[in-house]
Amino acid sequence: MELILQSLPLRQCGDEWKVRQVFEQEPDEMIESRCGTEPGEQVQWPCINPKYKVKKKNYKNSGIVILNQCKVAIDFTASNGDPRNSCSLHYIHPYQPNEYLKALVAVGEICQDYDSDKMFPAFGFGARIPPDYKVSHDFAVNFNEDNPECAGIQGVVEAYQSCLPKLQLYGPTNIAPIIQKVANSASQEVHTKEAMQYFILLILTDGVITDMADTREAIVQASHLPMSVIIVGVGNADFSDMQMLDGDDGILRSPKGEPVLRDIVQFVPFRNFKHASPAALAKSVLAEVPNQVVDYYNSKGIKPKVPSEYQSSRPFGP
Repeated sequence: MELILQSLPLRQCGDEWKVRQVFEQEPDEMIESRCGTEPGEQVQWPCINPKYKVKKKNYKNSGIVILNQCKVAIDFTASNGDPRNSCSLHYIHPYQPNEYLKALVAVGEICQDYDSDKMFPAFGFGARIPPDYKVSHDFAVNFNEDNPECAGIQGVVEAYQSCLPKLQLYGPTNIAPIIQKVANSASQEVHTKEAMQYFILLILTDGVITDMADTREAIVQASHLPMSVIIVGVGNADFSDMQMLDGDDGILRSPKGEPVLRDIVQFVPFRNFKHASPAALAKSVLAEVPNQVVDYYNSKGIKPKVPSEYQSSRPFGP
């Protein structure tokens, strides 16, 4: 039911957190403003505050954002429909991409431009997989558990199309575990002295979730950590649950009544952007992230560090 671009860890450095974030720029501007890097190095781009640029003669930027890694996880649950049926969200048409592929390419190609090595570890869950056809919630889409990476978004597309006929779509569709998985990484970051990595979980879903109570609990707990959750709705399903998780119409609470510490969820219906440019989709998808990043670090009293004070090559793990 969902496809997830998982764990986009960000690092922001500079003299203050209240800056014009890079996500407020158009993607083309973001690409053009990236700091120069050698092949294999992390892609960097500056956060520019127009007011500081005018006032400060030697002003360069208010921070640098670095994308370390992008992971993809695709939900192969039965609620997507039989892939052999043209009504299925996983149906492979010989000439036209299905809803998942449209969303993957539209969002993935934007992220791909900011990923230095353009290698995407791709995983799936909610399906029975060969050879014994037991249900798995964490299998490599290319069936190579030792090296699940795919070369670019096109590599993910090819692995997805290749594995789909070999799977048996099953279930259930639980997104709380994937939120908790990213939250574990964010929690480990909190215990470091720098705590300078921020994690983003980008979920593409058809809107049918079977563990809403656990998902609410996971989001409430994650609201205390350096992470955000972006949900892009795929298909024409009822997205009322997704909109509830967004919290724009009220404060999201756990089943026990505990409120979120801060709003960390953004929901965007992909159907509103089917005929729009990737730039428009990216702008909407990333709309709330800048303030969420700033709010977290300001609330924790964590000061940004300049690049020389931070080891940007630290390994990242799920």
